[in-house]
Amino acid sequence: MFRNAISTLLVILSSLAAPYVMAADSCKHIFDALTKVATTPSHSYTTSTAVNGGKASEAETIFANGQKYIRARGKWMRLPVTSQDVLEQEREKQEHGKSTCQFLRNESVNGEAAMLYSVHREYDEVKEDGQMWVSRGTGLLLRVEEDFDNGGNKVKEHRSTRFEYGNIRPPT
Repeated sequence: MFRNAISTLLVILSSLAAPYVMAADSCKHIFDALTKVATTPSHSYTTSTAVNGGKASEAETIFANGQKYIRARGKWMRLPVTSQDVLEQEREKQEHGKSTCQFLRNESVNGEAAMLYSVHREYDEVKEDGQMWVSRGTGLLLRVEEDFDNGGNKVKEHRSTRFEYGNIRPPT
């Protein structure tokens, strides 16, 4: 009886402590998700709006077969950047920048269970503040809402990005 009570108490305490353990290492989930975007075939759709009320711009990016493609002026272009290059850039940001992440809550994105994080990143002359939704099942990024401030070239904008996975091929 006493042993069962102790076991039950340990289960309850560990479930109460789980959010604190997750919070302590919460940027790992974000870094892993950012890595997966570059290494998993993905198609992202981004709307950027200048903070000063400028016109919104649309962008699309595809990662497939280790290559990065963007859609510019209605035409697809393969960039001279590989998935490995993107991973290296991300590692540099992690190693030489500052990041703070906080798990906020569980939510659903298009019917998929997701973990919502607040994220603040600083690297070079860039500051990013936003929210990222990471799939609970796959660890892939599903959605990002962020304010981007590049002090070096005085660009401030809000970016809204959604990601799709599955049946992704290089554009033709």
